Amino acid sequence: MNVIKSVILGIIMSVFTINTLQAEPIVIAHRGASGYLPEHTLESVTLAYAQGAHYIEQDLVATKDAKLIVLHDIHLETVTDVQKKFPNRKRQDGRFYALDFTLAELKTLIVHERRDEKGDLVFKDRYQGVANFQIATFEEQIELIQQLNRQFDKNTGIYTEIKSPAWHQEQGVDISRLTMSILRKYQLDDSSKAVYVQCFDFDETKRLRKELGAKVKLIQLIAENDWQESATNYNYLKTTKGLKEVAEVAQGIGPWIPQILNLETKAPTNLVALAHSEGLAVHPYTFRRDALPVNITAEEMLNVLFNDVKIDGIFTDFTDITVDYLYQ
Repeated sequence: MNVIKSVILGIIMSVFTINTLQAEPIVIAHRGASGYLPEHTLESVTLAYAQGAHYIEQDLVATKDAKLIVLHDIHLETVTDVQKKFPNRKRQDGRFYALDFTLAELKTLIVHERRDEKGDLVFKDRYQGVANFQIATFEEQIELIQQLNRQFDKNTGIYTEIKSPAWHQEQGVDISRLTMSILRKYQLDDSSKAVYVQCFDFDETKRLRKELGAKVKLIQLIAENDWQESATNYNYLKTTKGLKEVAEVAQGIGPWIPQILNLETKAPTNLVALAHSEGLAVHPYTFRRDALPVNITAEEMLNVLFNDVKIDGIFTDFTDITVDYLYQ
């Protein structure tokens, strides 16, 4: 780990001589520098920061003792060694849920590169080491980014996703209230700050604004209905009427790239134009150098998205490639 940290710090010192632009379009580090290091770890955050991300994403999941950790799924087995450390803690469906573990227990787990149900790497050419990466808390990531901002006089922002709020509510946990409590603790519930909160559940987005009084900028994520991310009708949200409703509570949308771009013809759909007509920013997900459509390079893909589709920002596993394309 000392070697990894030394490399990361070396990169930081070299890239901070460049004045990274903090204007539209924005580059959002998807789960940190997840193209290079295990997702959502503090090391991944640090590398994404060094690569010039404008915002760094945190997916939030609750623990048994009501702490918020940064984890993409409510389950643990795809990115940690939970099955080895706690083999008897799975639920009847065979999954290991973060909510069933205290923060202290979760801190004993080793975070590894994402694997599928067979144990194979989802992205075979990404990080292949066995270093002792840990699950990070939301507060740890906020502090890390704020302290780097203070020391390097930057304003890299946080871009938080509230994961599965309806499921958490069914388990007796109000994850949105926990999220807002931490944002307010750090004086980040402020529309003028470099902070976004996103959610796939439109009912929860409305609740954040209207019931919980969120002042922070909100983004409505757009999935496909058959993904069953929430009870939200995403087909409706993509219509003019649906986007008008989104614009009443949110500052933008986060669509899936194939919803804004026909990957076969490379022609834009009408979703970005419709969103822009309602004053909504569009931050699609996810640009991956190692998961591109056939017959298109990374540069060509970014060129189509920014110049033809006219997006306002993008989630990327490869911050460096995206920043280089936009600003060098």
